[in-house]
Amino acid sequence: MRNSKKIVITGGPGSGKSSLIDELENKKFNCEKEIVRSLTLEGKKDGNDQLFLKEPLNFSKTLLDLRISQFNKKQVASITFFDRGVQDTLAYLNFIKIKYDNDLLKKCEKVKYQMVFILPPWKEIYEQDKCRYETFEESIKIYEEIIKIYHFFKMKTIILEKDSIDNRIKKILSCL
Repeated sequence: MRNSKKIVITGGPGSGKSSLIDELENKKFNCEKEIVRSLTLEGKKDGNDQLFLKEPLNFSKTLLDLRISQFNKKQVASITFFDRGVQDTLAYLNFIKIKYDNDLLKKCEKVKYQMVFILPPWKEIYEQDKCRYETFEESIKIYEEIIKIYHFFKMKTIILEKDSIDNRIKKILSCL
C-alpha cells in the first residue's frame, strides 16, 4: 500500500516497547518486530556474549541495513508500527561514543517515519535479561540519545508517558 503510515515505537531499554507492540499486534495492527534481539541471540550462539559491545560499528551497520529492509518492505496495511526505527541505530552508537561515517547518516536521511512515539525510562518495569545488558541508568542516557537523533532527522516525536498498555494505545491512536 503506497500510503501506508509508518509509525515507530521506541525508547530506552525496558520502557515497555515490545509489550506495546505485542498488544497492538493482538489488536490486529500490522507490526514489525525488533530485529536486534535475534542478532544478539545469534551472536551468543557463536560465543559472542554481547556482539554490539564487541564490534559496535560492524554490528550497527548490519542492524541498520536490516532495519532499512524492514522499513522498505511492502506493507499491505494502512498503518505499520515498528518496534524501534532505523535511526535508533545511530542513537546507540552515540550513546557509546562511537564515531561513524557519513554513509550511515545518509542511509538514515532516506528513511522518514510519519510519527515517532518515544517511551520514557520506567524503573518499575525495567528488567535486565539475556539480551539487555544496559543498566537502568544507561537506559536513561539511551532514551536521551533517541530523542536527540529523531529531532536531528526532524521527525515528529511524541513522548508516550508511563501508563497502562491500553491507555498508551488509546493515546497513539488519538494522535493518528
